[in-house]
Amino acid sequence: MSAQLASTIVTFGAVFFAIAVTLWAVRLTRGIREANMGWRRRAEDLEDKINQADSLFAAHPGLVMVWSDAAASADGQWDVPRIYGSQVALGSMLKFAQSSNRADPASAILEGLADYEARDASGADTTMRARLKDLHTRGEPFSLTIIGPNGHFLEADGRAAGAQIALWLTDSTIKGLEESSARGRLEELRHSISKDPVAFIDMLSKAPSPAWRLSSGLKLEWANSAYLKAVEASDLDDALDRQLAFDQQISVQAKAAIESAATNSQIYAVVTGGKRCHYAVSCFPVSGGVACLAHDVTAAEALRDDLRLQARAHDETLNHLADAVVIFSTEQKLIFHNTAFAQLFGLDDHWLESGPSHGDWLDFLRKRRRIPEQAKYTDWKQAELAHYANAPGTESPDELWHLPDGRILRVTRLRHPLGGLLFIFEDMTDQVNLKAQFTTLINVQKATLDKLVEAVAVFGADGRIRLHNASFEALWQLGPKDIAEGEPFDAIAEKCRTLLPAGKYWEDMKARITDPGGEMRIHKYGEINRSDGSVLTWLSHPLPDGASVVAWADVTDSKRVEKSLKDRAEAIQAAADLKSHFVEHVSYQVRAPLTTISGYADLLEGGYAGPLNDKLKGPVDAIHAASAQLATMLENILDVAAVEAGTLALDLNDVDPCTIIEGVVALVQTRAEQTRVHIKVDCPTDVGVLRADGPRLKQVLYNLMINALTYTQENGTISVGAAVEENTVRFWVADDGIGIDEEKRARVFEEFESGKGGGAGLGLALVRSFIDLHGGLVRFESTKDQGTCVTCLLPRLASIENAPPELELQGTDASA
Repeated sequence: MSAQLASTIVTFGAVFFAIAVTLWAVRLTRGIREANMGWRRRAEDLEDKINQADSLFAAHPGLVMVWSDAAASADGQWDVPRIYGSQVALGSMLKFAQSSNRADPASAILEGLADYEARDASGADTTMRARLKDLHTRGEPFSLTIIGPNGHFLEADGRAAGAQIALWLTDSTIKGLEESSARGRLEELRHSISKDPVAFIDMLSKAPSPAWRLSSGLKLEWANSAYLKAVEASDLDDALDRQLAFDQQISVQAKAAIESAATNSQIYAVVTGGKRCHYAVSCFPVSGGVACLAHDVTAAEALRDDLRLQARAHDETLNHLADAVVIFSTEQKLIFHNTAFAQLFGLDDHWLESGPSHGDWLDFLRKRRRIPEQAKYTDWKQAELAHYANAPGTESPDELWHLPDGRILRVTRLRHPLGGLLFIFEDMTDQVNLKAQFTTLINVQKATLDKLVEAVAVFGADGRIRLHNASFEALWQLGPKDIAEGEPFDAIAEKCRTLLPAGKYWEDMKARITDPGGEMRIHKYGEINRSDGSVLTWLSHPLPDGASVVAWADVTDSKRVEKSLKDRAEAIQAAADLKSHFVEHVSYQVRAPLTTISGYADLLEGGYAGPLNDKLKGPVDAIHAASAQLATMLENILDVAAVEAGTLALDLNDVDPCTIIEGVVALVQTRAEQTRVHIKVDCPTDVGVLRADGPRLKQVLYNLMINALTYTQENGTISVGAAVEENTVRFWVADDGIGIDEEKRARVFEEFESGKGGGAGLGLALVRSFIDLHGGLVRFESTKDQGTCVTCLLPRLASIENAPPELELQGTDASA
């Protein structure tokens, strides 16, 4: 930036020397009104001003071309202009135009530059030839950046200056050259100024950058049009009357320039035209005051701000990295570090901010044993610092630092783009430890693989064997020397054909191993029968690295056991079918005689054979009781058979629990009175109704009541009731009888398990079956000598899976 500022100062220094000419012209006009001043003194003053202007143009790092006649020819060509500037600038422009014609340099430069690619202030592409034509014909000013060969840039500004046309050409490549190397064109400049000083002053007044002059008292004396536009003055008189300043702080800079008799420069933020712009203002002392020149550096400041933000973002990014980063300058001074660096080495921020050298940092860490222990530390340190002397582009290999505290760091050294070295320290301790653990795990897995009973082999994508265990050799009856590492699959398959000749199996297996297609590389398993009578199960599974693992297991014994179990299950099923058929047959055969016996008992009781005396009534009543008991047992047997066959269907209807309980109690009341057992009913009226098979539910409660009466002693109590729990209705039958032995509790709901009563043992079995058909649940609780409680939980809407199709439809409608 300092080089750019210096070049700006030199560039606009020439302009401000021209200001002196302007001041001279002002004095000249003032001298016309003062006729008493002698022409000789005015001529001497003019000579001094010409000398100053000549020095100014000699220091200008560019050329100024002036056309006295603003008109252009019909074909767009222009006359040869007058040219101002130093020999250095002239040579630079000729080189830029790729011409060595010094006989007519102006034409050579114009023709050489006219058709180069150029961009105007809006970024539009154009050429200097087109814009010069517009300037000559219509007086349209322009500012262009001409893109020359080898990436050089040229600034071109064209303006109309009265009756003349001025073209300012500036090449930044000659900025910064010593003033002594420039050669002015004194005679030509003097001739131009003496010929038309007013036009020259007008040309300077229309320069694109603000320029102004202050008196020794820091009063504004003159300004060009760019300055007037910047301060929003209507004309020069308005600016002088109001003493409009470009920026209030510039007066301090101008005063310093007068006092020091030297040029100074400073950047200001100025609001012009409603926009905030940055200007580089240069002040330099002149005769009678100070001249100032402002150059718009808004774009440069924006780039500087962007660069600053980018650098800050870069630093923030590095600061959030988990790896430690540190940068040393070319002087081996620490210029940047991130937070991870300070934490990794336990360094104090204040010490790091002091900017220690690379060597001091190494010494500091050595004292605290935070770098690798070195037998010859001095030689190691010199080798570390020698990396700064390596040629650019030379890469230093990464190193591992084993610190005394057990940590392992990977050190990466990189050349920094701005010079110096950038170090990245990555803590590899966990990674190295994990790698060691992984290696150990692999070895353990290999040892484990050898201990497996299953035969395992791993084949690469090329079909060659990579790994196998001892079981593989034993299963296929191969010796240790029969399989070599990397042996092709075909060779191994050929050795295994003695036990499994099937060629298609080996062809398919090879395809799954070697074919990279997705259709073949899938998990596959199957079963094969070998020629020795053994049965093997196999599977192949693709691995992520393209390999495949194949495993075989001898399941001959398992198959034999499986066949035995299957035969036994079939025999058990046949026995169950035979039992069901037998039950149905016996029940049918018994029902007919039982009906006959019951019918004749009714006839005898009704007096068909004459009145019965008291001696005969007892046997007839016994016949009735035995017939009823036998009929009930047959019904239970048929129900059990229907349940086992899955043919029992529920007749679902709306059922009142209290009504069911009252009906059951009425059936057993006589028996309860005979055994002197009290029955307690607990059924509140708010139980409501539920969807269930009423007769089956009544049969459930009846069986539970009969079971309770059987196990309840004289003067005992049986409680029966119902209650609502959310969407469930709970029925229970509890007694305070002798209870059931613990070893018999698990079998109370099994078929044909008879207890104290000596019955068929089907009552409780049917209880569980009927409740299951309803989608409910049975709970059984019994304590020796304290009683038994059986609870049945039924849903409000019974399951319709076991209902007839027509009832299923009705249940669906009811649910809706």
